Amino acid sequence: MPKAARISRSIPVSSVSEDKESDSSQLVTVALFSGVGLLISLVAVIVGIQGVWF
Repeated sequence: MPKAARISRSIPVSSVSEDKESDSSQLVTVALFSGVGLLISLVAVIVGIQGVWF
């Protein structure tokens, strides 16, 4: 007797407003991460730390 697996497709239901909130929160996260990186780089250049920069 053959055995078969049942695969059901579930379609996620989301509204447009939730997608926009998710996109904006991801944008804020990327912006903060980039801003912190730029600030650290700026401080390193101003202080004169020589690492991989020649």
